[in-house]
Amino acid sequence: MDFLKGLGAARLTAMVAVTAALVGFFGFVIMRVTAPQMTTLFTDLSMDDSSSIIKDLERQGIPFEMRNEGSVILVPKDKVTRLRMKLAEGGLPKGGGVGYEIFDKSDALGTTSFVQNINHLRALEGELARTIRAIDRVQAARVHLVLPERPLFSRETPEPSASIVVRVRGSLESNQIRAIRHLVASAVNGLKPQRVSIVDEAGQLLADGTQTDIDQQVGDERRNAFEKRMRKQVEDIVSSVVGSGRARVQLSADFDFNRITQTSDRYDPEGRVLRSSQTREEQSATSESNGQVTVNNELPGNQQNQPPQQPKDQSKKTEETNNYEISRTTKTEVTEAGRVNRISVAVLVDGAYSKNEKGELVYKERSKEELDRIAALVRSAIGFDQKRGDQVEVVNLKFADAPTVPQINEPTGFLGMLHFTKDDVMYVIELAVMMLLGIVVVIMVVRPLVKKIISTEEVAAALSGGVPAITDETQAQVAHAQQTATMIDVAQVQGQVHAQSVHRVGELADRNPGEAASIIRQWLAEPQQQ
Repeated sequence: MDFLKGLGAARLTAMVAVTAALVGFFGFVIMRVTAPQMTTLFTDLSMDDSSSIIKDLERQGIPFEMRNEGSVILVPKDKVTRLRMKLAEGGLPKGGGVGYEIFDKSDALGTTSFVQNINHLRALEGELARTIRAIDRVQAARVHLVLPERPLFSRETPEPSASIVVRVRGSLESNQIRAIRHLVASAVNGLKPQRVSIVDEAGQLLADGTQTDIDQQVGDERRNAFEKRMRKQVEDIVSSVVGSGRARVQLSADFDFNRITQTSDRYDPEGRVLRSSQTREEQSATSESNGQVTVNNELPGNQQNQPPQQPKDQSKKTEETNNYEISRTTKTEVTEAGRVNRISVAVLVDGAYSKNEKGELVYKERSKEELDRIAALVRSAIGFDQKRGDQVEVVNLKFADAPTVPQINEPTGFLGMLHFTKDDVMYVIELAVMMLLGIVVVIMVVRPLVKKIISTEEVAAALSGGVPAITDETQAQVAHAQQTATMIDVAQVQGQVHAQSVHRVGELADRNPGEAASIIRQWLAEPQQQ
């Protein structure tokens, strides 16, 4: 208590304030260091999914953070995988739509067929929207299905249709749009891909749902894929000769998308085959009768008594019919759409560069023989056909800008083996800053304060004689302290004498203000002595 009283109120207040600041600072550092590293659990969540996930996390007692108005939820990094599996088991996130889980909690008893049909339509639309959101670049999707019922006493059934609204990052490619249309058409009974329309969030029509549009898209995709493949082949083979980035290739292909069917019949007269043969023979004989035609001659028995008559004229006829089959060949050729009518290739190559005696790059044009060889390689790569009208042009010109190859400096050695991520690096930097601040506080604040307290205790102990063995250093400190105390006492006495003198002069000036003023004027009028 005597020691605390000797420190004084101001010193005690400063010590308490510094102690409280140090406790708070080190407490913040410890909490920051021991706090778990947060990482993203889910992004682009709807309000319903975000609310359900937060309730589940609060029930499990897991710390979390929300960002972007609840659309992003962060949890400790070591619990991300387990939480995702746990939430997926409970059907979270649902994706902001209603799927087939609508039938899990509904009471089928007493539900009308109209309600069941509406629930089935909602579930089908929700499931399709979730599937479409799984495609790359698609952030959100909404599906509307029209499934008309067949009217009574009607022979024709109305065709179903679908409309899709998507929100994408960037833009969708043509093959992705076609994939979405076929995906929806395959999931709905009786729906055709040309009956599916797709619109983006900006109101731009991506697919208008016509047969012509689909055929045109298929044709454009085939032509673009063919041109891209051929261009890559030409660039690879030319770049291997002139160097990477020193060749530009443009390729254009003319396609014929008409479907042609040809049927031809061919007859071979030399290839005869006997099919059937028929032979017919006829024989006839005639005789002349001299007797008269009487009743007696016609009576039975009278003809037998007549002598036989010799035939007068005989004839014989033979007829033969042979049927032959002539060989016949029927040929039907079907030429599918997508024939290549012509290919045009333009290749621009840069010249060669070499260093002169001064170390400067000097441009040199390529020889005609080298360009001819490059042209021959290009013709072989594209399958050049002169009858088809293909064209190949190789030109050597100096590029305006020299090609630059980006260099990627990958970490090597020990750091490359660690495979630090951006979050890990930031966490290490944060720990290093906290440790540096702690060391600075200890050196700049705690160490001087402790040293001062210890020196004060040693001086007090030396003055009180509480230390039995006093060393030479301690005696010197005590003598210095006594001399300092004596000087302080003398200064205090002199100060009191001066203060009393000033007080007396003030009283005289108050009693005789006129005389005091004249004395001051006289002092001011006197010349200053050098």
